[in-house]
Amino acid sequence: MSVDTALRNLAIELPSWAFGNSGTRFKVFGTPGTARTVREKIADAAIVHRLTGLAPAVALHIPWDAVDDYAELGRYAGDLGVRLGTVNANTFQDDDYKLGSLTHTDKRIRQKAIDHHLDCLEIMERTGSRDLKIWLADGTNYPGQGDIRARQDRLAESLAAIYQHVGAGRRMVLEYKFFEPAMYMTDVPDWGTAYTQVSALGERAVVCLDTGHHAPGTNIEFIVAQLLRLGKLGSFDFNSRFYADDDLIVGAADPFQLFRILFEVLRGGALEPDSGVALMLDQCHNIEDKIPGQLRSVLNVQEMTARAALVDLDALAAAQESGDVLGANAVFMDAFYTDVRPLLAAWRAERGLPEDPMAAYARSGQRQRLAAERTGAAASWGA
Repeated sequence: MSVDTALRNLAIELPSWAFGNSGTRFKVFGTPGTARTVREKIADAAIVHRLTGLAPAVALHIPWDAVDDYAELGRYAGDLGVRLGTVNANTFQDDDYKLGSLTHTDKRIRQKAIDHHLDCLEIMERTGSRDLKIWLADGTNYPGQGDIRARQDRLAESLAAIYQHVGAGRRMVLEYKFFEPAMYMTDVPDWGTAYTQVSALGERAVVCLDTGHHAPGTNIEFIVAQLLRLGKLGSFDFNSRFYADDDLIVGAADPFQLFRILFEVLRGGALEPDSGVALMLDQCHNIEDKIPGQLRSVLNVQEMTARAALVDLDALAAAQESGDVLGANAVFMDAFYTDVRPLLAAWRAERGLPEDPMAAYARSGQRQRLAAERTGAAASWGA
């Protein structure tokens, strides 16, 4: 795929929660002008799209973004030039889910969690969303606390109960995370477990890969290649990690890793219009401003996509076939070290976008305007 085609096909969904105040388990630091409502979150996301042309959709989190009229919310988003995207379920902030949700031993609590996902599917009908994303905090903290096998059986049963309501044109996307908040055993800890569970359901069930949800040293691009090969990679949650699930700006910790991942995205056809693979950010801007944080994130993905598209595939294949170890690596590294910033600036200018979106936002005065207009409690986790 050419650089121009890759850039034209690139679209990154923004998470509504990235535009609210968030933080660590110790403290949430507020920033002036932070969105107070879901409509303001969408308005902020629309600014990112107007400046970059990269972010045409906004993901919702329920019940954080619950409203009375989702069709009206969709029209509001459309008027701003974006659309509503993935609907994310939440079964980790209710007291009933202290010991699990879809895997709980109590059938009543499992049914409550199932019903929440069915409510999310109803919301998707009104928003026109394709994907229901499921991430579970379910797991145990101590050996012996739960029956590992029985929990997998209950998970399979609960997912099947949800899946039977996933209609044509809709998908269930199961996300995995190797630890936190469950510290001993997480019920969906890795891509293999997620793949096993969704494969048992059918073609409308796929896996979400969060780039921050792996143990140190994990070869994430291998997982990307494998899930694409198996036809089960549904979506990405892009972020960056140094130690755990840090939810930092994507590419901040290891730009080369992001390059390697996006090379496999291109290699596996995931940027083809009919691939079905969705790219999304999942980040929390704890000490930086929200809108510039999202701007920087989508621009990082765009830059590494352009570099990945520069890999000379013919030269790479020739070196690989001939066993030229260092030659193959050199082809790869030459693309990574190419400075594509002038190319991207020209590409934006041709499309009527600012050559430097970060600088354009800083000059716009929007940060100061929003800080003056938005007083009162800002949106945060759980609102």
